[in-house]
Amino acid sequence: MNIAVTPDEHVDPAAESFAGDASMTALYAHAPQSSNFNKLRKRLLRNVRQAIDDFAMLKGQKRWLVALSGGKDSYGLLAILMELKWRGLLPVELVACNIDQGQPNFPKHILPEYLTSLGVPHRIEYRDTYSIVKEKVPEGATYCALCSRLRRGNLYRIAKEEGCDALVLGHHREDILETFFLNLFHGAKLATMPPKLLNDEGDLMVLRPLAYCAEEDMAKFAAAMQFPIIPCDLCGSQDGLQRNAMKDMLAGIEARMPGRRDVMMKALANINPSHMLDKNLFDFASLTLSKDLSAQDRQD
Repeated sequence: MNIAVTPDEHVDPAAESFAGDASMTALYAHAPQSSNFNKLRKRLLRNVRQAIDDFAMLKGQKRWLVALSGGKDSYGLLAILMELKWRGLLPVELVACNIDQGQPNFPKHILPEYLTSLGVPHRIEYRDTYSIVKEKVPEGATYCALCSRLRRGNLYRIAKEEGCDALVLGHHREDILETFFLNLFHGAKLATMPPKLLNDEGDLMVLRPLAYCAEEDMAKFAAAMQFPIIPCDLCGSQDGLQRNAMKDMLAGIEARMPGRRDVMMKALANINPSHMLDKNLFDFASLTLSKDLSAQDRQD
């Protein structure tokens, strides 16, 4: 995938307007001042605003815990939320959080230094879940499922400790589609990552503002912004993951039929229970003819 953002002679006028704000100036310090980058940035801002509006993410919200892994998507999420807040379009407090899970060679200094340079309130918490995963997962099996569950549990706890109404995650359009097909092929159910979810206790929202953002756009944005990316292979690269198979399948479909990812996303928001097979969502047993047919009608 080509993630380069081609520069041109047109200067982004927004770059000049950040001059009076130290956090925004630091955030966009390495961003190209080009119309191409400006279009990309505006598209991402527009997509996030649309998701926030469509799923009423601001309803009753005052303080968000933004999960920051050090990957392209969570960095991009934080940057977009920071700009929306700067523009007065996101009236919530933002607190960034990273869980140091004890993976070998994890560069502990990168995230604290980066967040401090932006003036972003943050919490870095050490929890050695890596050792638990290594102990519980058999040799040759994939770590991701258990690792993710342990990380999520800690993020829920920290969000409550920090007085946050919501935990905000950096899952994008492709994550949602891949999860749908994982559930379809391996879980025998139609389900995916919802953009807005209430936790089991009913005291914390889980939000995914990047729901409408394409992974390719997030990759281009991260490259242009020169985020200090922390590699995702810290616990060892694992090939053959089921999610990778879904990613390859979707890429193949998109290559043959451009625009299918967008169509699939629209389909997830356009469900007709009466045209599915779930007896719990639609009362098929109650379907009756609107009037009794006479014997002659039935013969006809």
